[in-house]
Amino acid sequence: MEAFLTSTAVVALAEIGDKTMLLAIVLAARFRRPWPVVWGILFATIANHFLAALLGATAADFLDGVWFRYAVAAGFVAMGLWTLVPDRLDEDEEPKSRGGAFMTTLITFFLVEIGDKTQIATIALGARFDATLAVTAGTTLGMMIANVPAVFAGDALTKRISLKAIRLVAAALFVVIGLVLAAQTAGWLG
Repeated sequence: MEAFLTSTAVVALAEIGDKTMLLAIVLAARFRRPWPVVWGILFATIANHFLAALLGATAADFLDGVWFRYAVAAGFVAMGLWTLVPDRLDEDEEPKSRGGAFMTTLITFFLVEIGDKTQIATIALGARFDATLAVTAGTTLGMMIANVPAVFAGDALTKRISLKAIRLVAAALFVVIGLVLAAQTAGWLG
């Protein structure tokens, strides 16, 4: 349960203001059909985050050692610092409309999520918890918590919520998780 809840919280906070959240707003505005966009985000996230969590868990099994646990902890701290940098959607990354709202969302969301901070966080969470399904379910729920309101409320939502404040909270959460992991590895915490 810890893997699921931690994964949900970390990704929900990290996703707010992220490039894929901006993509969700663009897709919703372009297609004006929110449900196919939501379903595309869901299935793209399940596929992408399952592979990321599996990679993290596999790496943890293969590379298990004190240095790897410190590397995972450092990765969380780095994610916290990266979260402080606001994302923007570049013009060349705008989705092309082939295959309708669902297929465009599915493919574009999957591809844009590759190398994104929430995917990197999912790899780290998979390595930390070695629970691929719980991490995938948690990170997917976190993505949906952040993106479904963006699909339905879009611009109005981004004008009411301070993305800077949310980025600060998400960054602090990543750094705290990294520091706790490092302290656990050092034997300072039980």
